[in-house]
Amino acid sequence: MIWKRRKAENPEPADTRADSEESPQLSQVGGVPSDMSSMAIRGAFPSTAGEKQLHFSDPTTLAETDDAQIMLRVREGDDAAFNYLVERYRVAMINFMYRMVHNASIAEELAQEVFLRVYRSRANYTADAKFTTWLYRIATNLAMNHARDNKHERPEFKASLDETDEDTGLSIDVADGTPNAEQEILRRERLRAIRKQVDALPERQRVAVMMHKYQELDYRQIAEILHLSESATKSLLFRAYEALRQSLKDFV
Repeated sequence: MIWKRRKAENPEPADTRADSEESPQLSQVGGVPSDMSSMAIRGAFPSTAGEKQLHFSDPTTLAETDDAQIMLRVREGDDAAFNYLVERYRVAMINFMYRMVHNASIAEELAQEVFLRVYRSRANYTADAKFTTWLYRIATNLAMNHARDNKHERPEFKASLDETDEDTGLSIDVADGTPNAEQEILRRERLRAIRKQVDALPERQRVAVMMHKYQELDYRQIAEILHLSESATKSLLFRAYEALRQSLKDFV
């Protein structure tokens, strides 16, 4: 799957770990050659005569380098560094966006836009905070703006009882009366209920839960992303989880 090239007319200014649980097909979005993700994004921008000649890091050293330092290399025009960050966080971004919009193709479009904005704002990047904090701030702003612009088109998440299990690769036969099949059906019904109730949370609570529960960001990172204090973030998440406990008490 190769990300689509994007036009560069009137580029928007940039807004200042992934799990694969129950995100259909999204944990399998790899397969893009290591240079193609960078090419797809870089192709969106015209070259300029004054641009520095690009240099390339040794991929073997990037894995041992802090993400913020890698992004500083991107700021200096290091293609391999940018490519490394795209490959490292691409699935995380798609999964995050999928949980926000419940549409695989839109999730991928939004994830690509996140990295386009990262690239566009590279010259202004400073390593004052974790790279993931900066990355998720861009992603969160984009996801929330999309949700507001398309609030009447947001689809309800629907779990199929005959979908393929990600761990075994097998589908569960609803007619199968074995205990394992019954447990699997109950598990999926519970997941569907959880997602429905998470979607029903107020927007900021929902985003905070997504980042805390699914992306495993800590309170400080979430606070910086949402422009809140740590205490306000803890209070926000407490209210969100309490609301979920109340609405899901029949499934606990």
